[in-house]
Amino acid sequence: MEHEVFVPVPADRLRHALGDPERVAGAVPGLQRDADEAAAPLSGRLKVRVGGHTITYRAAARVAARGDDGYVVEGEGTEVRGSGSVKISLTVRVVPADGGARLLFGGTASADGRVAESSPQAVEGAVRRLLERFASSLGSEASTEPEPEPEPAPSPAPSPEVSVFEAEVPPSSFDVDEDGVDDDVIVPPAEAAHARRTMIGRSAEEVDHAPPRGRYAPAPAAEAMSTSATLRWAAPAAAVVVASAIVLGRALRKRR
Repeated sequence: MEHEVFVPVPADRLRHALGDPERVAGAVPGLQRDADEAAAPLSGRLKVRVGGHTITYRAAARVAARGDDGYVVEGEGTEVRGSGSVKISLTVRVVPADGGARLLFGGTASADGRVAESSPQAVEGAVRRLLERFASSLGSEASTEPEPEPEPAPSPAPSPEVSVFEAEVPPSSFDVDEDGVDDDVIVPPAEAAHARRTMIGRSAEEVDHAPPRGRYAPAPAAEAMSTSATLRWAAPAAAVVVASAIVLGRALRKRR
């Protein structure tokens, strides 16, 4: 038997999907995969409707690639409720086409049991429907494959390093007049210059401890002024008191 199905998916993606057993198992209609993780991907319970009957098989299959961009599918199954069995051998080829690709199926099958009770036309119709649904599901699996990431853009060439000695020196930020004097330079007043000149020739200790003089001398405290004024009149008064005491003492001695 031969069958052909058009799939609106690029041929490369279909080939990639056929080479992945997990995707092939997900595209088989009616397959309930085994829960055992150690089981093969294409193994489990397969329900097939032939004529007016639904037959459940305990099935397993294998997919292998060929050298002509094709794949070989071999499988067998036994009825869950019965003694019948089925064995298939299929070849699948992917041919590019306008707007997609064509899947070309060909192979042989042998079966007995309940499926043998149906007419050959019913069995052939069931197989064709199974292949068409498989091709459609495989196309959906292949269309979800992410696009290859674009190559990163080349990085720009690094700029040549400039030596410190080759770098340009920016002009000075100070504004200098035509006469060569900078307007932003603060010239010290004449008093400060005079005070600086008077310190020339003096020792560092004298300069550090000498009090400032002239307009830079600190103003005297008010308490110091009042104390000096009090001492000026208190000293003569104390002298008068002492002299009076001496005279009074001599007078008392004479009376005795």
